[in-house]
Amino acid sequence: MREDTPVQADQPRKTDTADIEDRMLDDTTAEALAVQFQVLRRIGPAGRLAMVFELSDNLRRIVEDGVRHHHPDWDDRTVEREVIRLMIGDDLFRQAYGKESAEP
Repeated sequence: MREDTPVQADQPRKTDTADIEDRMLDDTTAEALAVQFQVLRRIGPAGRLAMVFELSDNLRRIVEDGVRHHHPDWDDRTVEREVIRLMIGDDLFRQAYGKESAEP
């Protein structure tokens, strides 16, 4: 359900899939969306999972490149810790690594 759309108590709640389709139609034609879903069905769960891992790896590389760009003097270990902090958030990072920050 869209954050900006109030839900009335007497209205049936949309499924998550319907909400995703609504959001995708904001910038994609219905025909293109149908083709995309057809391709996703054809590659199956293993193919979709492989896409998720590839996207995750790509995001991590983009974050790492940004950290290296902003801090070219940092060593690999410091960059890795900062990437982890950015990916999991400050609270979880502190729980995992203690009070020390990623920065040298």
